[in-house]
Amino acid sequence: MSKQDMQAFTFGEPNPVLNSREIFDYLESMHNGKWYEMPLSPDGLSRVYRAAVHHASAIQVKRNILRSCFIPHPKLSTAEFTALAIDHLIFANAYVEQVKSRTGKVVQYKRAPAKYMRKGINPDSFWWVPNFHEAKEFESGSIFQLMEADINQELYGIPDYAASMNSSLLNESATLFRRKYYENGSHAGFILYMTDAMQNEDDIDSLRKALKDSKGPGNFRNLLLYAPGGNKDGIKLMPVSEVAAKDEFLNVKNVSRDDQLAAHRVPPQLMGIVPNNTGGFGDSATAAEVFDANEMESLRAIFTSLNDWAGEQIVRFKPYTLSKEKE
Repeated sequence: MSKQDMQAFTFGEPNPVLNSREIFDYLESMHNGKWYEMPLSPDGLSRVYRAAVHHASAIQVKRNILRSCFIPHPKLSTAEFTALAIDHLIFANAYVEQVKSRTGKVVQYKRAPAKYMRKGINPDSFWWVPNFHEAKEFESGSIFQLMEADINQELYGIPDYAASMNSSLLNESATLFRRKYYENGSHAGFILYMTDAMQNEDDIDSLRKALKDSKGPGNFRNLLLYAPGGNKDGIKLMPVSEVAAKDEFLNVKNVSRDDQLAAHRVPPQLMGIVPNNTGGFGDSATAAEVFDANEMESLRAIFTSLNDWAGEQIVRFKPYTLSKEKE
């Protein structure tokens, strides 16, 4: 019987759905002669929003508090303000468009989606760019840009959570890996080590096919291997750090979660996070009040700058309260 060569093969690997190159794809706010591009990809920022649960939850907490405190105006509805808030929290930019009557009077203030807005080369110029072939320039002075300040340029705001985006993507990658681990079926977490001289090429091919067919839907199937006359140690199934992989998954998830919470500065008890210690996170009411004073009050102040541009008080907020008894 001829000596068989060793063979190795894999069962597939996890596929990430978002790469950092899709976010940090610009070195500066370049222009094409009409408008400036954003320094961070707006498409990448919009996809990061749903990449990690703690990142999305922190943004949603801030949006909900802003919405609950907003006082609707005849020219600016709660729905339009909510859209402005989510744009500002995700992109650090929000845009308001004046809607005028035929006589030139402003009858409504409408949100222009930040993902597709670009600042023009000319002063007070803004462009609507859903794609390069359908770009449209707005009337001068009809758009107001609400933006966070950036230390490197003055055209677009940069979200405060930019420092934690790699943690969000790491959290997503860990979840995708674990999902693939379970969907694989064979779990790709072992090495099938064969030294039995009784095995031939057809046996190897049959075993390879059986292992591949055991993946996917209907996994966790049983596998029978019959090797008459073989050595009892000729075939071994050796797990590859299954326990260590589980622990590493939890560590990655917890560390990346803490990074995201630190970037957003949202108390964990406001995000539905279950504490893993007996002491818990402390009093949620106190945490909510401190969070509102330190973070949300600053956000509300940013939105009131719309009033100076509009020349009327279209943005007003009521005090943040935890219960009706405190109103």
